[in-house]
This record gives sequence, C-alpha cells and structure tokens, in this order.
Amino acid sequence: QVQLVESGGGLVQAGGSLRLSCKASGRTFSTYAMGWFRQAPGKEREFVAAISWSGRSATYADSVKGRFTISRENAKNTVYLQMNNLKPEDTAVYYCAADAGGRGTTAINDYDYWGQGTQVTVSS
Repeated sequence: QVQLVESGGGLVQAGGSLRLSCKASGRTFSTYAMGWFRQAPGKEREFVAAISWSGRSATYADSVKGRFTISRENAKNTVYLQMNNLKPEDTAVYYCAADAGGRGTTAINDYDYWGQGTQVTVSS
C-alpha cells in the first residue's frame, strides 16, 4: 500500500508560480510511474502530467505544456510539479497519483493510488 500526501497549493495571482510536492510512503516508490491530475469545480478530473519511474520520460497535457514541469527525487520518495505562468483556468484541486504498473499514461484508471489533493487558486 502506498500513501501519497500533496503539499504546496495556495492562492497566487495570474502569472505567478507554485511548486507542488507529493511525498510517498513505502519502499517501492522508485518503481512507480507518477502523475498529476486536477479537478476544477463542476468538471471531471483531468490529466496534467506524468513521469516515468526513472524520471527520464515525461508527458504533459497540451494546456500546461511549456508552463508546468514534473520531476521526481526517488531518494526522497517525492514527485514535484513546478507551475509557472499560472492562469485562472489552472484553478483546481491537484492530485498526485501512483501507477504501480509503471506505465505513466494519461488515463485516470491506470493509476492505483491517489493523494487527497491540494487546492490551487489563481486570481486574475
């Protein structure tokens, strides 16, 4: 069983930056692909970014490409999401997720473990 705890959310003005962190429990973190998803009020949860177990490969949603960067430190059991040039439409609860199968896809159903989420609010 893996437990994921997100942190780093908050209120920021448009154009600002935030860095989200996701700390994982357990010894198998380094074998998991990791992803970030978000859910805005009244909308479905959507893919934001994913990273392979090694950190060598990353995938991004078109809406965040060039603004967000996903990274990981396996020695610290932590994955990050650096968010720059934030826009009001980035406002959402952001969730960290772990894919035990190591696929790191964009599909919600491919992820086995989820955090509780952290709120990101971007004001205009």
